[in-house]
Amino acid sequence: MKIIFVRHGDPDYEHDTLTEKGIREAKLLSDRTVNWPVTQFYCSPLGRAQKTASYTLERVGREAITHDWMKEFFYPIEDPVTGRVGVPWDFMPEYWTNIPQMYDREGWKETEIYRSNPALLPAYAEVCEGIDNILASYGYRRHHNYYLHENLSTQKGAEQPAAAQSGAPDHADNTTNTTGQTDSTIVIFCHLGVTCVMMSHLLGISPALLFHSLYLAPTSVTILGTEERRGNIAQFRAQVIGDASHLTKGGEPISAAGYFTDVFQG
Repeated sequence: MKIIFVRHGDPDYEHDTLTEKGIREAKLLSDRTVNWPVTQFYCSPLGRAQKTASYTLERVGREAITHDWMKEFFYPIEDPVTGRVGVPWDFMPEYWTNIPQMYDREGWKETEIYRSNPALLPAYAEVCEGIDNILASYGYRRHHNYYLHENLSTQKGAEQPAAAQSGAPDHADNTTNTTGQTDSTIVIFCHLGVTCVMMSHLLGISPALLFHSLYLAPTSVTILGTEERRGNIAQFRAQVIGDASHLTKGGEPISAAGYFTDVFQG
């Protein structure tokens, strides 16, 4: 299966919506997404993600399932170098790179800075559980650090969005291809930070590394797919990270929101 993460468009954080540029970006994104074979759309509850998704959803005549845990991973902590109180990343390199646990998939949880906000680690666990529950509804169940694919009976038609609000499980079109893998493709409209959290869980990487080493531009596309080379054992692997070619193709500059250097526009 494929998981496609889409970051929201250029943000107006004050009003939790998109700037005029962000709207242009979301419209160009919809030119790209309109022909994707999407089994189910999912979305953060925050306005900037909902607004971004709306241009695609309107064109394809679909609705997204909204999950609260897909909101931005905003659990404020104090930066020990700058004194900034805000998102739990963007630390100075001379600080975080000198902490060996930051590089460990489990050790980062023991660092003083990530334990300074008691809500952060439970929220991380909630996001991991949330994406695992979605994957389970497509037949992929977490087993240690990979997934086992269970052949669900073939069914047509995705879960209706209202079911997510009632606590019902996600259901999907689990049509299998010639390799035995499902052809399901899900799209998640969300945010930079929470995408890094989900990717850290799926790929087995410390989120601190992803927070500080990846830039996912507004409306950029990140694609993970399952490799199933032996029996029902599935491992996620990144095919595309942070691609914004729909913007350059449409003559719209790539936004630097959340980036600390010049964006390559090629």
